[in-house]
Amino acid sequence: MLLTTKTSSTGFWVCPFANNSREKPLKNGTSQALPGNPYSRTSLFPSSVSHISIGLPPKASVLSANRTRNIRSIDNNTEIIKFCELGNLDKAMELLFKYEKLKLDARTYCSLLQLCAEYKSIDNGREVHSIIERNGIETGGVLESKLVFMYVSCGHLIEGRRIFDRSESKNVFLWNLLMNGYAKIGNFKESVNMYYRMLELGIEMNSYTFSCILKCFAALENVVEGEKVHEKILKLGFGSYSAVVNSLISFYFKCGRSGSGQKLFDEMRERDVVSWNSMISGYVANGLAVKGIKFFMEMLRLGVDVDLASMVSALAACASIKDMLLSRAIHAYAVKAGFDLKMPFTNTLLDVYAKCGDMDGAVCVFENMGEQNIVSWTSMIAGYAREGLSYEAIELFHEMRKKGIDPDVFTVTSTLHACACSGSLESGMKVHAYIKEKNMETNLVVSNALMDMFAKCGSMENAEAVFSQMPAKDIVSWNTMIGGYSKNSLANEALSLFAKMQPHKRPDDVTVTCILPACASLAALDRGQEIHGYILRNGLSSDHFVVNALIDMYVKCGALVMAKLLFRKILSKDLVSWTIMIAGYAMHGFGTEAVATFRKMRQAGIEPDEVSFISILYACSHSGLLDAGWRFFNIMRNEFYIEPNLEHYTCMVDLLARAGKLSKAYKFIKGMPIEPDATVWGALLCGCRIYHDVDMAEKVAEHVFELEPENTGHYVLLANIYAEAEKWEEVKRLQEKIGKRALKKNSGCSWIEIRGKAYIFVSGDSAFPQAKSIKFLLRDLRRKMNEQGHSSKQKYALINEDEIEKEVALCGHSEKLAMAFGVLSLPPSKTIRVTKNLRICGDCHEMAKFISKMLGREILLRDSSRFHHFKDGSCSCRG
Repeated sequence: MLLTTKTSSTGFWVCPFANNSREKPLKNGTSQALPGNPYSRTSLFPSSVSHISIGLPPKASVLSANRTRNIRSIDNNTEIIKFCELGNLDKAMELLFKYEKLKLDARTYCSLLQLCAEYKSIDNGREVHSIIERNGIETGGVLESKLVFMYVSCGHLIEGRRIFDRSESKNVFLWNLLMNGYAKIGNFKESVNMYYRMLELGIEMNSYTFSCILKCFAALENVVEGEKVHEKILKLGFGSYSAVVNSLISFYFKCGRSGSGQKLFDEMRERDVVSWNSMISGYVANGLAVKGIKFFMEMLRLGVDVDLASMVSALAACASIKDMLLSRAIHAYAVKAGFDLKMPFTNTLLDVYAKCGDMDGAVCVFENMGEQNIVSWTSMIAGYAREGLSYEAIELFHEMRKKGIDPDVFTVTSTLHACACSGSLESGMKVHAYIKEKNMETNLVVSNALMDMFAKCGSMENAEAVFSQMPAKDIVSWNTMIGGYSKNSLANEALSLFAKMQPHKRPDDVTVTCILPACASLAALDRGQEIHGYILRNGLSSDHFVVNALIDMYVKCGALVMAKLLFRKILSKDLVSWTIMIAGYAMHGFGTEAVATFRKMRQAGIEPDEVSFISILYACSHSGLLDAGWRFFNIMRNEFYIEPNLEHYTCMVDLLARAGKLSKAYKFIKGMPIEPDATVWGALLCGCRIYHDVDMAEKVAEHVFELEPENTGHYVLLANIYAEAEKWEEVKRLQEKIGKRALKKNSGCSWIEIRGKAYIFVSGDSAFPQAKSIKFLLRDLRRKMNEQGHSSKQKYALINEDEIEKEVALCGHSEKLAMAFGVLSLPPSKTIRVTKNLRICGDCHEMAKFISKMLGREILLRDSSRFHHFKDGSCSCRG
């Protein structure tokens, strides 16, 4: 029987059992006879038959089958590897499942694992690993390395580490692989632990090891250990490796050691583009953008080929110093060099335009981008928010969602900032709903931004809810809540939270600048002094913000002497420092000192702003400096070109009204270029009360009631004017009007701090400490006032009843109660410090003057308008 088969070279091959011999294949496809098989015969197989065993003995059949399987195995391996090389993972996996019972080569599994790693396909990678284990394939050497590589590349470090730990032969490649894997996810400490383990085991390190560990020490800002690595690099001869030196440069810059980075760069024999980029980005990151730009210019001058990273770093430098002209030049260069189509460049360019305030340019870049990613959208939103264009930022947030782009943490926080700046609680709530939907509340940065938004929108209840649900709180979380309470006039809550914070977090400079305004609000001098002590003990007194907050606290707590002392100690006073002192003198009625301070500020080269002018105009109005007030008003408009706002106009109306120029003040309001609000008209109404001008008061009240019909303070003020003119029918009519409108009068509330504890008194309330003693003292003082001929201002009781009932009503005013409590509770040498939420009434003012003279007590009372220093029977406000 003739049997034949096709071969790769000659077309035929000799049957393995011919000529009573075993044969082995030669390189050309023929066979060489081997002795030992008596049944062999020379035969040829047909080309269509791959294996026929008919007529052959059993042993010959098995040998032939094994040979054929080996050939098939070779073909299967080749076929799978071919699809791996083509990047067709699906087809490669399909063949793997088809041939999984065959014993494939380790090289085939390596190719599959490599492809899984490239595609980050962890599911397929696990399938390959499972088949390897089921088939009992030895996973040592290269295959084991590939398994670790696959798991690490797919982000499954735990499984990769498990294989690594059980491996007997751990080469430096695997050590570097895992170290880099940990570094990528921010677990720098574990990378460092592996590095130390390598040192213990004597693993020979290479340039990649040192580049990775330097990155880790830079992230941890561990200069000492990084310098040790530097020594080891020099000792092992890696100091000539550009990649290693570049990593060293980057390390030193990230640790703030720009001088060391510069020295390394200067000593380099061969610098590549990475070396130059490291210098540019390093200087930019250290706030030395101008130096970074100089390096970029030098790079161009020397003809060094810039890459995308060079362009991005140069643009970042321009953004840092807001150099729009240079940014445009770099933009033009990028267009010529072909970088303008690269996403990282266009995103950075967009960010530069936005940070430089050129939103039109940013919009142009954004609209002309071939593709916009989440970074592009976020840069635009952040740019709008920075420029105060909150509505545009919020609209863009909603637009990107409509286009199917999910905002990330940075997008959300930028949008929340826009909501906070505009006070748009409704928009903020919509962003909050998205945060809940995406389960982003667990992110610390997002939660902090949420609290800030709610606090700035005045919704402290929502801020509290976010704060209470946070699994972990950092110093920013606590500061945001304390600052929110302070800004929303919840001083007690701020102080309470400050106390709760201290066992958990150490207060920093931001904390004290947040809590000091709360002390100022409550006039809690003792608490403020305690915090001052903390500032001194912890070396925070060099911070400008802290010192300014301290001065402001002392000013508002009535300790003007301490405020002046601190102010004089500041070596370089900024605009805020000067403005606080000017406003402080104004509040305390020292107009001349305020004017002198304003002049000194200008002599020091500090230009006043809108707030500074409000403070000096306020000082002039409260001290009766009419001519000086007009002079400053004209200087503001004509020399500094500051357009007056409502607060400036209010100060001028108040200045005229206090000087008795009521008609002039009325004409001034009518001639204002902007619409006057109730505060402007209210200042004139106060002047009408001082000068008992009922007719003008009625005319002014019409405007006030039209603008703020629900504000009972205006009704009470007009009622006081009527009461002073003894127009009791008009007083009654106003009281009925208040009753019909169901308007609730703001209760007078005063408080005093005794040994660190605040005691609050409310007008008409009899439930207060030492009630009997206080009432007895006030009656006794009233009797002595009458005996000495002091007329009580009984009209302020606003009731047309007999004298006894008026006396009772007047004795119930909150500031009287607080002052009497201070007399009973404080030693004679201690100043009585009282704060009131409304203006002090005339009768209480007279009572305070009498106490200061009769009992020899100094009283400092801060009402809603100013400070009143009572001493020896007179007041700093001069009536």
